[in-house]
Formats: sequence, C-alpha cells, structure tokens
Amino acid sequence: MVKNLISISLFLLFFGTLAAQQSAAFTNELVTYNKALELYNNNQYLASQGLFSAIKDHTEDETLKGECAYYIANCAVRLNQQDADFLMEQFVNDYPTSINRNDAFINVANYYFENGKYSYARKWYDKVDESSLSRGDRDKFYFNNGYAYFVNKRYAEAQKYFNRVSDSQKYGSQAKYYLGFIAYEGDDYEEANKQFETIENEEKYAEGLSYYKADMNFKLGKFQEAINLGLQQYDNSNPQEKSELSKIIGESYFNLEKYEEAIPYLKEYNGKKGKWNNTDYYQLGYAYYKQGNYENAIGEFNKIVDGRNAVAQNAYYHLAESYLKLNKKQQALNAFKNASEMDFSAQIQEDAWFNYAKLSYEIGNSYTSVPQVILSFLETYPKNPNNEALKDLLIDSYITSKNYQAALELLENNKTFNNKKAYQKVAFYRGLEVYNEGNYPEAVALFQKSLKEPLDPVFTARATFWKAESDYQASNFETSLVGYKQFLQLPNASQTPEYKNSSYNLGYNYFKLKNYPEAITQYEKFLESSSNDAARRNDAYLRLGDSHFVSSSYWPAMENYNKAIEGGTPDKDYAAFQKAISYGFVDRTEKKLEELKSFSAKYPKSFYRDDALYELGNTYVAQENTRDAMVTYEKLINEIPGSSYVPKALLKQALILDNTGKSNEALAKFKKVANDFPSTPEALQAVASAKIIYIDQGRVNDYATWVNTLDFVEVENAELDDASYQAAEQPYLENKPSQAITRFEAYLKDFPNGSHALKAHFYLAQLYFAENKGDKAIPHYEFVVGKERSEFSEQALARISELYLGKKDYNKALTYLKRLETEADFPQNVIFAQTNSMKASYELKKYSEAVTYAEKVLQNGKIDNAIKSDAQIIIARSAIETGEEQKAKTAYAEVAKIATGKLAAEALYYDAYFKNKEGKYEASNASVQKLAKDFSGYKYFGAKGLVLMAKNFYALKDAYQATYILESVTTNFTDYPDVVEEAKAELAVIKAAESKTNSSVETDGN
Repeated sequence: MVKNLISISLFLLFFGTLAAQQSAAFTNELVTYNKALELYNNNQYLASQGLFSAIKDHTEDETLKGECAYYIANCAVRLNQQDADFLMEQFVNDYPTSINRNDAFINVANYYFENGKYSYARKWYDKVDESSLSRGDRDKFYFNNGYAYFVNKRYAEAQKYFNRVSDSQKYGSQAKYYLGFIAYEGDDYEEANKQFETIENEEKYAEGLSYYKADMNFKLGKFQEAINLGLQQYDNSNPQEKSELSKIIGESYFNLEKYEEAIPYLKEYNGKKGKWNNTDYYQLGYAYYKQGNYENAIGEFNKIVDGRNAVAQNAYYHLAESYLKLNKKQQALNAFKNASEMDFSAQIQEDAWFNYAKLSYEIGNSYTSVPQVILSFLETYPKNPNNEALKDLLIDSYITSKNYQAALELLENNKTFNNKKAYQKVAFYRGLEVYNEGNYPEAVALFQKSLKEPLDPVFTARATFWKAESDYQASNFETSLVGYKQFLQLPNASQTPEYKNSSYNLGYNYFKLKNYPEAITQYEKFLESSSNDAARRNDAYLRLGDSHFVSSSYWPAMENYNKAIEGGTPDKDYAAFQKAISYGFVDRTEKKLEELKSFSAKYPKSFYRDDALYELGNTYVAQENTRDAMVTYEKLINEIPGSSYVPKALLKQALILDNTGKSNEALAKFKKVANDFPSTPEALQAVASAKIIYIDQGRVNDYATWVNTLDFVEVENAELDDASYQAAEQPYLENKPSQAITRFEAYLKDFPNGSHALKAHFYLAQLYFAENKGDKAIPHYEFVVGKERSEFSEQALARISELYLGKKDYNKALTYLKRLETEADFPQNVIFAQTNSMKASYELKKYSEAVTYAEKVLQNGKIDNAIKSDAQIIIARSAIETGEEQKAKTAYAEVAKIATGKLAAEALYYDAYFKNKEGKYEASNASVQKLAKDFSGYKYFGAKGLVLMAKNFYALKDAYQATYILESVTTNFTDYPDVVEEAKAELAVIKAAESKTNSSVETDGN
C-alpha cells in the first residue's frame, strides 16, 4: 500500500533523529509506535488506537503527534465510533500541513463507501483534492462519487461522474450500465438503449438488461419487441422480475388486442408492493370482456373502487355492459350511472346516461325519479337519435314509477314538455294516493286537475268517481251524489274497475242523505249484480235492512238482516238486535222477547248486549210484566255497570216502584240516579219525580234539604236557569256557532252548577272543536268526562283523546283512550281507542303495551285493512326495538299482504332486511329492486334499501357496487342523516378492507 510506504519513510526519518539524539525515551516511543502500526495493518483497530493514543499523550514530537492523530481518527472510523468524524476533522484542523491530509479524506470516504454508507462517503469525497490523486485513484474517486449520488437518486450529479469514467477499462461497463439506467428512469429510452447496447454482450449485465430493454420497448410502443425480449428472460428471472415481466408482456399483448394471450400474463402480475391499482384491474377485466367472459370481467371491473379518471369511466361502462349481458340490471344501472357522471369521454358519458335512463324505466330508480332521469337526458342531449323512443318511455314512466307527486311537479313546472295525456293519468293516480292518506280536500283538487284534461275517457270516468268518493268521505253528500250520478252517465263508466261497486257507493250516499227509497233501490241493484265481494254484500244487506227499518218496512228489514247473518257478517250481533226490535213493530212481541232473551247467550261480548237488556226490560213494561222488567233492569245494572243505560234502567225501576205504590223504594232509586249521575237528563227527571213523591208525602222541607245537597239543582233560579240555557241552545240548533258560543259561555258564567251545565259544556266543546280551537275545547270536554257517565261521555272521551293526540301529549291521550275503550258503546269508538292507544304507547316507547293493544285490534274481525296494517306495523316496529326480530319478520310479512303506500314500502324494506340477515343476498336485492320500482316516492325507505343493497353486494364480493351505492347515498340523501351516517360507516369499513389489495383506494387515513 502507498500508505505503508509513507509510514516506513517516516520511520527512517525518526530513526535518524533518534540515533542522533540517542534518547532512551524516544527509542521506547518508536517501539510502541511500530507495534501500534502493526496492529492497525492487522485490522486490530481498538488495540492499535489505544497505543497510538498513549504515544500521542506522552510524546513531545509534533510530527509523531500528527501521525498518531491520523491513525487514531482512522481507527475511530473503522470502529464506527460516534466521534469518528470529529477526530478526523480535528486531525485536519490541527495538522493542516500534514502529508496525510488528502489521503485521510480519500481513505475515510472509500471506507464508508465500501461499507455501503454512501451519504457518509459523499461528505468526505467532497473534501478530496482530486488533482493530487493518481490516475487509478482518480477513476475510483469518480466512479464511487457517481455511484453514491446514484444510490441517493441524484441522477444529474451521478451522470456527471459516470461520464468521466465511461471509457475506463475498469469502471467503463459499470458506468454505462448506470448511465443507461438513469436515462431509462428519465424516459430517455434512446439514450438508455445506446448505453445498454454497448454492454449487452457482457454476461453479468445481460440478465438485468433484458427487463429494462423489454420495458423500454413497451414504453416506446414497440409491443411485439417488448414481448420477445420479455419472453427471453421470463423463465430465468426471479419472482419479482417475473411479476414485472408479466405486466410488460401482458400489457403488450393487451395493446396489440391479443386479449387471449394477454390474460395469463396479466394475471401473473403481483402489483406494486403486493397491490394492484385500478388500471391493472381494468386491463384484465377488459381482456375478459373482449373474450366474452363476462363473469370474470365483472370480477375484475368491480374491484375498481374510487375510480376518478378516464380508465375508471371506461371500466364502469364496460362493467355495466357485462352486467347487462348476464341480465343483472340493477348492477348495470349503478355502473351506467357512475360512468354517466364522469366527463373524461363525452361519448361514453352520453351513451352511459342513455342506458341509465332506459334501465331506470325498466327496473325503477331509488336515487332519482324515473321521469326526472329521462327529462334530464332529453334536456342535456336534445339531438340524441334515441330521444323519440325516450319520450314514449317518459309518458309511461310517470305511471310505472308510482312517484306521482314528483311526476306531477315536473309536468306542471316543465313548460318544454307538455304532455296532457300523461298529466291526466298522473293527477288521477296522485289523487288516489292522497285519498288513501285521508286528505280528501286535496284529493278532490287533484281529481279536478285530472278532469281538466279529459283525453282518456276511461280515466275521465275514474276521476269522476273518485272525486265523488272524496266528497262523500268529507261528508259533502249533496256534492258526492251529483258526482256519482255523473259517473254512471259517462259512456266509459262500465269499463272501469269502480263500476261494479258504484251502486253500493251510491246507496250509501242516499242513506246518508236519508233518502231511504233511493238507497233501497241502489242496494238492491248492487245485490243483483254479479259481485262476489262477500264483505260488501253482507254490508249491503245490513244497510238495506236499516233502510227498510227506518222506512217502517219491518218484514223486508228482517229478511235482509237474516241474509246478512247467513252470509257470516261480522256485524251479526247488530243484525240480530235489529231483527228482534223489528218483531216488536209487527206485533210479534213474543218473538221479540224470545230473541232479546237469548241475545246475551248468543253474543256474550256484543256491544249491543246492554241495548238488548234495556229493550227487553222496556218490552216487559209495555206488557205490564213489571216483575220481569225489574229483574231485567237489575241484571243490566249489575252485569254491565259501565253502560250508559244504567241511569236509564235505575230511573225505569224507580218509576215502576212509584207506579206500584212503593213510593219510598222509588224515592231511594230516584235519589240514587240524582246522586250517582248528576247533571244527566235522567238525574233531572229523577229530581222532578222525587219532588212529586215528597209533596205527596208532605215532606217539602225534606225535599228542599235534599236538593240543596245537589250542585246541579238550584231551586230558586230554576226558571232563570232554564231560560238562560234555552237562549244558548237555540242558536246552536239553528247552526249559528258564534252566537251560540257567546251565550253558552254566559250561561256557564251565571250558572256554573246549573241543571244544564253538562250539556252546555259539551255543546260548547263541540263548537270550539268544529272551529279547530282545541285548547278552548279541552276544558269543556274535561268537565264532561269528569262527571258520571252520561249520554255525552263517550263522544267527549273520543274528542279529548283526539285533541291530545294532535298535541302529541301521548300520556294524557292514553288516560282518556283507556277510559274510552272500557266505556264505549259504539264499536268504532272501541277500535279508535285501541288503535290510538297502541300508537301512543309506541310513541312513549312502551313497546309491550303497544303490542298488547295491537293484538287486541287484530282480534276484531270488523276492522279494515288499513287498521290491520297499522296494528301489524306497531307489532313489527316494537319487535325491532326490543330485538325480537323473528316476531318482527312475521308481522311485516302480514303487513306486506294488505298494506299500501308508505307502510307497504316499509314492509318491503324489512323483507329485504331479513333476507340479508339470513344470507339470502340476491333475494334481498330483488326486494330492494322492487322497492325502487314500485315505491320510489318513499325516499327514506329507498335510501335505507340502497344501504342494504350495498351490504348485499359486498357480501357477494362486488366491492364496486357496494362502494358506489354507498357513495351515492351520502350525496343524494342528505335529508336523512341517519341513513347517511350508516352509509359512511359501512363505506369506511369496505374501503379499509379493499385498500389492502388495491393501491388506488383512498381511505380516511391516506
């Protein structure tokens, strides 16, 4: 080594000096120095460093000190000591004239370089004076410098140094290799090729060069040459190189449209860091697509998540076409929608949008109403050659989408597309929706809109009928009568589904107008028709019987009541009671008694049981059979104590006792009526009858004393009380509400405990209720229901319950609803109490009580489908809240059989929900598609259905569909934050999973 020669020279110099001085101490230092040098040359750096340090600390010779400092620093470098750089810097600074200075720099730099510490080496190479280096050392200096820059990807500096040794015999080939690589990395493939060609015959570079040359040819568009070069190296390459070559070969075949040859190589690619990106999935998917292998094409395309470029748009379009080939229309709709929302290719965007519009018409659309999709396309692409066909679809889409409200708004607000025929139908169907929601005034307005465009005679007839029906439901019977008659006079009426029941409806209208002869005619006409609607036929027999009954035609009435009973009407107890009463009017009293006596046994739970007992008692009285009358009245009082007939029965008993000379017993009964049922008409009559007995017995003072205990009787002001009440009642009866309110308020102010206070409070409450002044009505209803049972109690309970329900004060509403359920005489009020009790309990999160009431409702055979749906929905929703999903599933299945509108949409959503839970993902998606097709107007359940569909698709390994649907939900359904939050949470989970294999997927953490 050069270094060793320098050391020997120094040694000789020191020896001469030592010989001259003949110093024993210096001789000892020399011996130690030589030993330290020997250890250094034998790589014993730690021991060597120790000896050099000892010499440096004790010698007085500056030259020797400098030499020791040099070796101490070199040892520190080789021992990787923390202060190595500092020691070397200190040496350079302390001995600036040392002949070892430049050698120190190059030696340390080379040491770091040989140990792979290129950044450290770069630091020391910068200090070297290259002009003092020998030719060989200079080439090494240039190459090492270049390589150190190359490793740190500072290619410009590296290139400068490599160029200096490109002709070197020792370093030239290596330098050209790296110069070629630098050109390759800079996409200067011609320069790269030039450098590589000079060394391609050298065996050690041949293997690496094959990959680069294949890749360069690929990037230069020389695909066949890239394939040839790649295949030459393919079998001999390591796994990583084979993966990269697979990509080059596969993509080259792809670009040459040799898709069959491309597929196996594209599949062998392992991706960057084990991950593919969206372009990788696209190429393999497209290759499968071009081969007609649509299943596999979908399998690759649908891994393209978060695509936001031209490749993604193209992929989504071909993904949609692949889905269509396999008749997967919902998936195709989503993919076409996605492609239509990107503008990288205008042609793809337009074609995708057209297909999206067509599919929306075919299968429905949960995102946007179908008419809106089609109209948007027509407005955006007015010159598209398919527009005429789309316009035909638009007309039908208003009907098939069932999103009548949105369709109506579009037709009314879009002047550029005026289709009166479609408007007629849409207005009609929207009217039906509103009618079924119970909004009859709005329904009338919509049917009138439909009638203004009488283009289709069948829809004109139907709109006429339903307008009449809406007027009827709103109690506008005169108006509805005109409408029904107009319907029947229309030539196309017989072609409508409403025609077969029109006589039935008209019969009811006449019945409400008390035109019983005409009602009878219409009911008979309906019953003579071929209608097989058993429920309507039985009801028609009942109403026909009632019409004959009020017309005093009792034998025909009984005949029809019998037919209703024979037909299995759920109102057979009512028919039986009416038939029994009718026997009395045809002088068949014994038959009447027989029917009334057996009524309780036949119908023990009937609402008419107390009516039958009271009428039986009255019949005994009429036959002067007071003994049986008293027994019957007593039975009513004891067995049905909550009946409104109890005060009447007590009064009847008292009158019988009084008429049979049992005045004191009669007096006790009269006093019981007055005390237990104050302010009722029976109480007032009882007081009047008791007064006569007291007078007859000469006990006027006792009467006065007793009467003073009654709040509702003021003897001194009785006449003024009556006159004041009559003054208020008169305008009430004459339908002058404002005047009646003023006078009733005045009466109650003057006679707060008057004999007519109960009636005054009730009528005043009714007047305020009619004027929608619920807050003013409530105190008066509370007065009525706070008293003992009266003829007004039941209606007051119903009204006050309704008012508190309207205020959403469910606790107070429940208080009165529970009373109404037990005290009502009319079946409809019991149903009202039970149905609203179940709803109020549900709102109060009393789910168990809600279900109990719902089950009561369902036990009633007289309720219609709308109430059944409400009850089943309450059971289902409560079960969902309490985690009883099997019970919920059963209930929703029952709802689905009978519900319409929003409840049907909810039931269908849960059908999809339970199928998802059971792992029936495709069946669940089918239900969501039906939801989109048939109930697109109910956006909340449409949105929830889409989230469910996304979960189904992800379970079916379709990440694209899942993520696209969830992203669409987050942007299209911001009105439903709960659904959006659920979609975001599900999307985050899916993206986190997909990002593990797809580098194009962005997650919140990236």
